[in-house]
Amino acid sequence: MTLTTSYFVTGTDTEVGKTLVSGALILKLKEAGLNASGFKPVAAGTYIDSSGQKLNEDIETLRLASGFTHDQDSLCPYVLDEAIAPHLAANKAGVQLDCALILNALEDAGERFDSIIVEGAGGFLVPLNPQEDLGDLAQAMDLPVILVVGMRLGCINHALLTCEAIQSRQLPIAGWIANTLSEEMPFLEENLETLKERIFAPFLGLLPTLPKQHQKSEHAPYSIDALLFAAQHIRLPD
Repeated sequence: MTLTTSYFVTGTDTEVGKTLVSGALILKLKEAGLNASGFKPVAAGTYIDSSGQKLNEDIETLRLASGFTHDQDSLCPYVLDEAIAPHLAANKAGVQLDCALILNALEDAGERFDSIIVEGAGGFLVPLNPQEDLGDLAQAMDLPVILVVGMRLGCINHALLTCEAIQSRQLPIAGWIANTLSEEMPFLEENLETLKERIFAPFLGLLPTLPKQHQKSEHAPYSIDALLFAAQHIRLPD
């Protein structure tokens, strides 16, 4: 697998903006002239769209950013119905998540693209099976990590613990992005400054709250306009 500029995107928790950031990063890579694609090791939670297709919001956002139609390129080897922790969703579906299968799927994607944005599931140490967690998978992928910090009460501790977990696996942190989420937290700037002082990795930008017209509907991907808005507020790692 030869990838010129690829990253593993993780977050301080679930619902902190990994998908929004991942889609925006894909757009920025494509803008830089690279043949870029999204990839998600496992997605949990599906819905039925108006045409009767079973879809996952995160995968559809990555597909939209990558410029693919529904019949092009599988971006995720495991799509599970229940919107719960991946190992629990897999157990309920009678499936065991196989890291070797995920790595093979990424290897196949690497033969077709210059750059891949791998979006994790939940936080960095989410279990995948009885022996392995997402951090183990990231270590096997050996990609630089971009950390998305959901700016809310508790984010300083969550961010610093996640950085320690990433560094304990000898993975470089290519940078971190702060996401304001739906409501701006009290003392946002002060919290941001504390994180800048304590995270020893490049700060890649602060995402403001998405304008109302760009906010995502339930059971739908982010729009291209939302991804373009996010892309304006972040930068690619040097």
